[in-house]
Amino acid sequence: MKKYTYLIALITMSLLLTNCGGEETKSNADNSPAIQVQVNKVSEVKNNSFLAASGKIQSVNSADLSTRMMGYVSKVHANVGDKVAKGQLLVSINNADLQAKKAQVNASITEATAAFNNAQKDYNRFKNLFADNSASQKELDDITANYEMAKARLEAAKQMKNEVNAQFAYSNITAPFSGVITSKTVKQGDMANPGQPLLSVESPRNFEVIAMVPETEISEIKNGSTVDVLVKSINKTLKGKVSEISTSAKHTGGQYLVKINLDEAEANVLAGMFVTVQFPVENASASEMVLISTEAIVTNGQLSGVYTVSQSNTALLRWLRLGRTYGDQVEVLSGLSANESYIVSADGKLYNGVKITIQ
Repeated sequence: MKKYTYLIALITMSLLLTNCGGEETKSNADNSPAIQVQVNKVSEVKNNSFLAASGKIQSVNSADLSTRMMGYVSKVHANVGDKVAKGQLLVSINNADLQAKKAQVNASITEATAAFNNAQKDYNRFKNLFADNSASQKELDDITANYEMAKARLEAAKQMKNEVNAQFAYSNITAPFSGVITSKTVKQGDMANPGQPLLSVESPRNFEVIAMVPETEISEIKNGSTVDVLVKSINKTLKGKVSEISTSAKHTGGQYLVKINLDEAEANVLAGMFVTVQFPVENASASEMVLISTEAIVTNGQLSGVYTVSQSNTALLRWLRLGRTYGDQVEVLSGLSANESYIVSADGKLYNGVKITIQ
């Protein structure tokens, strides 16, 4: 009996210690300091004020420079990032064979010129003799034919010289316009092949946007309309004007190309940056669109979510399905309703169930 009484007392004491430990843990959890957070209300706007399409910035003037002749690169006179002026020498290609051909052409011109001058003298002399009835018609015809052939040979030699001079232009690659070197694919000693890109040059501070619009929306785009261009990487909104609208999607996979000229580019705008173009359209049947700040988005792999405030003032992570990005805001397709609040920033690390206080 005493043994059973001892066991009961031991079990009772263990339960009391366990409860005390649990209460102490719970007390510690309840007494943990709350994290101060800032919250925003979900924005809700009508999406009938604009139609969005993705695009990319490119330079209005850009060129990939190549040559029509094969030869070794003697020297590259510019590097990536260098500013160049129109007509500036950029690449020199070995032209020893052209120099030899030019010498041959000059010799041919000298020979053809001497033959032509002699033929011209004979022609003038026989023309006078024929006028004095001192030469026959056959003699005059022969001299005239010889004179015309000498003239043609001289002209052919001169045209060959023009051809050689034109080839010299392809051995010395110059800048077609003032700009900046954006890429260089050759170095001294490389073999340059016809059509091979050697350098790329773009004109700075003069940009346009190429946007791809689906067939269901292209009819809403009007030429000359003013649009907003949201540059995602620098979080800037620029103004632009639609300058071209493609009428065929044959080579663009069902997307129609729309070109927008930027009115004024920021100093940190660069070619190749991705943008969202907002075209002004009218759509009376458009629905409401829920937008939240992109800085509040939490990502875990391919999942995106946002922290919200629960009824017990704790952080609650809500996974979302997101749509298009509009500057510093992103569209929420599901997971968050209008007029709800979400946490934008916190003074500590957020996790599910942590106590928070709203600043």
